[in-house]
Amino acid sequence: MNDEDCRLLLNALKEISDNQKAQLALQREQFAVFQRQAERQELIQDRAETIQAKGAQIMTVARRTLFVILPIVTLLIVYVSWLLVR
Repeated sequence: MNDEDCRLLLNALKEISDNQKAQLALQREQFAVFQRQAERQELIQDRAETIQAKGAQIMTVARRTLFVILPIVTLLIVYVSWLLVR
């Protein structure tokens, strides 16, 4: 191997090293983006769970209310029907 070959080899090795450093920097940036997305997804998941819990509470209240109101409405319909027929 002569000096020219050594220089070409060193230049190639330096270029490989530079490319590896650039790739590592890109990977760090992508990992940071991934972490931010994971945190955002966790926040969205927490909000969804909160909304679902509130929805379940609303449905419970609606069922209880319907359980009370439906018999009253039925009785009123029967009473009005009785008044009309009488």
